[in-house]
Amino acid sequence: MMVLRSLIFSAIMITVTIVVISTATLLFPFPVKVRSTYLKLFSILNLAALKYICGISYEVEGVENIPEGPAIILSKHQSTWETMALQLIFPLQTFVAKQELLWIPFFGWGLAMMKPICINRGSGKKAMQQVIDQGTARLRDDKLWVVIFPEGTRVPPHQKQRYKIGGAMLAAESGYPVVPVAHNAGIYWPKGAFIKRPGVIKMKIGKVIDSKGRSTTEILEEVEQVIESNMQEIYRTTPDHLLH
Repeated sequence: MMVLRSLIFSAIMITVTIVVISTATLLFPFPVKVRSTYLKLFSILNLAALKYICGISYEVEGVENIPEGPAIILSKHQSTWETMALQLIFPLQTFVAKQELLWIPFFGWGLAMMKPICINRGSGKKAMQQVIDQGTARLRDDKLWVVIFPEGTRVPPHQKQRYKIGGAMLAAESGYPVVPVAHNAGIYWPKGAFIKRPGVIKMKIGKVIDSKGRSTTEILEEVEQVIESNMQEIYRTTPDHLLH
């Protein structure tokens, strides 16, 4: 049954992607906030399909920690799910992403319309400066939130990779606050997996981390500590049969 449900969901997701992104291209002349608002339809429809077809819903703890003005979201990255869910939970945002993602038909076009900060990971210091300069401009001028996955790639549940300094450096240089986000979406929608497992994804939004007057290292250490401790809390409430 899970195979059939996952197959139906995949067909719907492909259809939604083609229809929403194709029609969204008509909005290229409009400001980024108009384009991003329309593109939320992509997330709304896909997460609704995920809930009613695959039985995957979600709960969010810590919504009261979301600040009023633009901020930098540093989030755990386990699945495709959070790239959509963050758009519905937080104000309008853009992503720091790998440049090659823009080459993906339809998905890449939609990403491009959100005014992303697309970097070449191999360019080192140049990519870091790009994150700082463009990230600050998105926060200050466009009033967009900036989403960064500090581990740089999707990581399976109960695993972690080294937290990279890009997001913390953007925070230290720009002075904008950081919102740490933990979740267990990878248990229900694993990286590279076709089968979706029914259940309730738990997301925990940590308290805002002030960046003014603090070093990159201080910010990064606090972000990692908050996210990883919140991950352990989430796993303690996850049904045992889903942890294996």
